Amino acid sequence: MRVQKQNEITSDPEAFERFYRQHVEAVQRFVARRVDDPYLAADLTADVFLAVIESAGSYRRSRGEPVAWLYGIARNVVADAHRRKAKELRLAARIRGRELVGEDDLAALHARIDGESAARGLYAELTLLPARERAVLELVALDGLSVGEAGRALGIGAVAARVRLHRARRRLHSRLDLLDLGDGDLTEVAT
Repeated sequence: MRVQKQNEITSDPEAFERFYRQHVEAVQRFVARRVDDPYLAADLTADVFLAVIESAGSYRRSRGEPVAWLYGIARNVVADAHRRKAKELRLAARIRGRELVGEDDLAALHARIDGESAARGLYAELTLLPARERAVLELVALDGLSVGEAGRALGIGAVAARVRLHRARRRLHSRLDLLDLGDGDLTEVAT
């Protein structure tokens, strides 16, 4: 997507709709790996795209592909939600989410959340890693970004991202060995 197109999403509803349709499933997968409540997942997905509209003018192609920029926004939105969750009851968010989610949408979110259950188990192990290392590992191993794209999404250089990724993989591999999880899908992230 060209820079001009990226900036157009703030003023052109059709450009935003194209961008949304192109990336909504990736954002839903990103969110479903990090939360297990379908109402909260729907709210956070919507929040990501609201943040996209608000910050589209700051996107610069020279800093990376739109997907890295989008994952950076998604990561910030999810992190903010986790901080709020620690301070507040989630009741207000759940009520608002139920009003916005139709039966078909809810069924699709349940399916996505069920499909990402193994990833949530791994994510629970990831929470034991230092936050800076975990962030790079999540973006590379779970979300499919390159190390350079993950670095750009986090605002760090490629070398720093590689170092953090190496440390995270080493720590996670040790943790998975302690849990004796064998060579299943979860251990692939650690290698």
